[in-house]
Amino acid sequence: MRTVMYVAWAIFVVVAALSIVLMVRKTRRLERETANWPRATATVTGHVRGWSSGVGGANRNPRYFPAYQFVNTRGTLFAGQSEIPGAEVPVPGSTIEVAYNPVNPNQSFHQSPKTRHTLGCAIPFMVAIAVAFYFFIGIFPQ
Repeated sequence: MRTVMYVAWAIFVVVAALSIVLMVRKTRRLERETANWPRATATVTGHVRGWSSGVGGANRNPRYFPAYQFVNTRGTLFAGQSEIPGAEVPVPGSTIEVAYNPVNPNQSFHQSPKTRHTLGCAIPFMVAIAVAFYFFIGIFPQ
């Protein structure tokens, strides 16, 4: 029985590590890509409602993706939608910072520290779960 639990633990560790590595790579790639892009202050115009799912699809919680408009350096108005969800409904008229592609201003990204904060919390959380699971297996009777 312990062997099965150790295999399950190893699978969890591999999947968690792979997920974190992919998240870090995606975040760094986006940061490098947008590092030299101009920044603009965008005005929130509304939101798109999405859902986060709980365990097994239970406890579905609404998430809100801000829709925004910004003006580039040439004075042209562009619109976009954030990829970063929030639990609160974004207030129309509030401002957020966006980085936009100078070649194609229709490509813009909401600049928020939430992604790094989430990643910073996910890593210790996964490590704590892995360590707790490992010690639980050790005290589990054969």
